[in-house]
Amino acid sequence: MEQLVTKEMVQNRLKEIEQRIEAACRRSGRNREDVKIIAVTKYVDAAAVGEILAAGVGHIGENRVQDALPKWQRFGETGTWHFIGHLQTNKVKEVVGRFDYIHSLDRMSLAEEIEKRAAALDIVVPCFLQINISGEETKFGLNPGDVLAFAEETSNMKHIRIAGLMTMAPQVENAEAARPVFRGLAEWQKRLQALKLPHVTVEELSMGMSGDFEVAIEEGATFVRLGSILVRP
Repeated sequence: MEQLVTKEMVQNRLKEIEQRIEAACRRSGRNREDVKIIAVTKYVDAAAVGEILAAGVGHIGENRVQDALPKWQRFGETGTWHFIGHLQTNKVKEVVGRFDYIHSLDRMSLAEEIEKRAAALDIVVPCFLQINISGEETKFGLNPGDVLAFAEETSNMKHIRIAGLMTMAPQVENAEAARPVFRGLAEWQKRLQALKLPHVTVEELSMGMSGDFEVAIEEGATFVRLGSILVRP
């Protein structure tokens, strides 16, 4: 018999996760209120998303447009929706106006398409610059050497706000090995904030997943993206 995602299951998992988040905040001298959980729902259906929202998780993260739309159509008005996967330019029209945040801005062609669609809707889209801190060829994201020029160019776009930075750490057995990646993203946040560019506020850091979120929090994460530990049946 298929095991289903239920409100009770998610709430039980949240209790343990909350304890771990609180401990990480204590270790790093941070306020618990500064860390938000995004439930990564790419492996579950729309009914499961309803259970996750009912359990009290207000932020939903989706990776694929075609999978996300049926879920958004049912629950888009309920939670805060984050597009966290690689975004193709031809899919931007499906995302802008629906998702509250885009976490994967990593090239100028994508920025231009987001700007065009947002201008047509007369909205401002909060985006995260995705930076490939680890330098892995298998990961998307801006090369760190290109970040400053990219931020300066996007600062001229009136319908995009660079609300934060995002990165993905390598999959490692020991979460401590991911610490330099998270620390590197936090350093980029400080550099960009110091420039005081228009439309570049970078108040958020989207980093840390099920296997390494505690280390990410210790290094300054404001959004942690939790999938298997939280919502997988």
